[in-house]
Amino acid sequence: MSWNSFGRVLRFTTWGESHGPAIGAVVDGCPPGLPIDEPSIQRWLDQRRPGTSRNVSPRQEPDRVRILSGTYEGRTTGTPISLLIENVDARSKDYAGLPPRPGHADAAYEFKYGLRDPRGGGRASARETAARVAAGAVARLVIPEVTIEARVAEIGGEPDPQRWDDLLDTARSNSDSLGAIIECVATGVPAGWGAPVYAKLDADLAAAAMGINAVKAVEIGEGFAAGRAHGRESLEAMKSSGIDGGISTGQPIRLRVAFKPTSSIGIGGRHDPCVGIRGAPVVEAMVALVLADHKLLHRAQCG
Repeated sequence: MSWNSFGRVLRFTTWGESHGPAIGAVVDGCPPGLPIDEPSIQRWLDQRRPGTSRNVSPRQEPDRVRILSGTYEGRTTGTPISLLIENVDARSKDYAGLPPRPGHADAAYEFKYGLRDPRGGGRASARETAARVAAGAVARLVIPEVTIEARVAEIGGEPDPQRWDDLLDTARSNSDSLGAIIECVATGVPAGWGAPVYAKLDADLAAAAMGINAVKAVEIGEGFAAGRAHGRESLEAMKSSGIDGGISTGQPIRLRVAFKPTSSIGIGGRHDPCVGIRGAPVVEAMVALVLADHKLLHRAQCG
């Protein structure tokens, strides 16, 4: 079976393809009575959309969101919230006749389904992440006590932002692309969210981040440094860790997420020279969706 949904109490499903008429999300389990309107969702989509600079995909998508259900007089009703984003600048002819492209899941989709949508990667396109950002905007309504901020920390292995434009210019001129590291910090998460075994907060955050298109690695807290540390060093780090035993401690929760270089090198279509540049709002959205889900799970068990 196919699996297009994520979450337990707050659950969302994304739908649509890169070159279909629209993409969108259905968010179910949102508590009633929360203030919501299209501008409150649009502000997050505007941070992710393409066509905003020479360092991102030139595809001109306004990413205007429409709320189709689940609200009344500016508030959530507790019923499924359906969100729609039209695709207005698809150029399917750019992909006509292209063979399966390495790194785009083209061949993998054909192995699984016996066919594939070659137009811009279809369902595997980073275009799908706009729907996640819209769903994440709903999740933020559930956790007003939490602040989530993500930023680009490295591009092409370089942490100095002053050098990024030159690196990207060189990559473009060589028909190449660059990877990126996104750092995300969630503050204001109360102690007690999560569970000690099969609903560990860090495990769910890792799954959410790894499920983002082009993400190849996730570190939470110490991350891989813990595997190189001595016990005394690790114990000191754990005193300020945001998650212990799968449960939040009240300290800030820190993630580092690695986006691979865009696989579209020297072929047709419109692509990001570094897809990770637009990854920060997607990481924020997935963190918000996990934290909102765990807040509701905690309330269900502990009141």
